[in-house]
Amino acid sequence: MSKEGNFTVYCAEQYKTAKNMTGKEVAELFTRYRVWDYVYSCFEALHTAGDKYIIEDIDLYISARQI
Repeated sequence: MSKEGNFTVYCAEQYKTAKNMTGKEVAELFTRYRVWDYVYSCFEALHTAGDKYIIEDIDLYISARQI
């Protein structure tokens, strides 16, 4: 798996833990709002950020797409 792919999985695991969700719930949420693509494409910017920032960034990304 690529470093971007590994990072995407890492972000999903961190999000799951932070939000007390199941893996299935996170997968469905990330698929519905295309978070997988977002995290993968923003790897260069996100991989140097802390876990808290990444979770907040994903939340902002999802919120912007719920309209």
